[in-house]
Amino acid sequence: MISQQSRHCTVELQALPSRIRQVRRIVSAQLRYWHLDPLIDQAALGVTELLSNVHRHAEPDKECTVEIELMLDRLTVSVHDHDPRLPEVHDADPFATCGRGLAMVAAVSESWGVCPQGDAGKTVWFTLPAPSPTAIVPSYPVYDAAAKTPARSAVAG
Repeated sequence: MISQQSRHCTVELQALPSRIRQVRRIVSAQLRYWHLDPLIDQAALGVTELLSNVHRHAEPDKECTVEIELMLDRLTVSVHDHDPRLPEVHDADPFATCGRGLAMVAAVSESWGVCPQGDAGKTVWFTLPAPSPTAIVPSYPVYDAAAKTPARSAVAG
């Protein structure tokens, strides 16, 4: 469900590998729609890691909700699940094949955290700084239909 023009998107899903890929594509498409292309890689990595944690650790079920919200100059991505246990950042063994997800979220985000919600579970979130609207330049050429040449932009960037 995508709210009108409000810059808020919510996706409910079961955190299974095939659904995680779909949500990553949804997040990428939504950020493109909002002209936030520079944030796509970081947001997709972060949401993938959070959903992978739900898939791997959440009990009693894998049901969760992903929300992305743009407020002024900040994009917040959050994942709510029904497991009240809080995630922990661990120092992974150099040869371990897992255990670095939250450290990666911390590395690519501006901030991150957890909001415990008692028996209702928890919400794990991260934020990314969003470029100001005047700094956003389309990633595709804008054409002047009459001249059939790329138009010049008055926007600095």
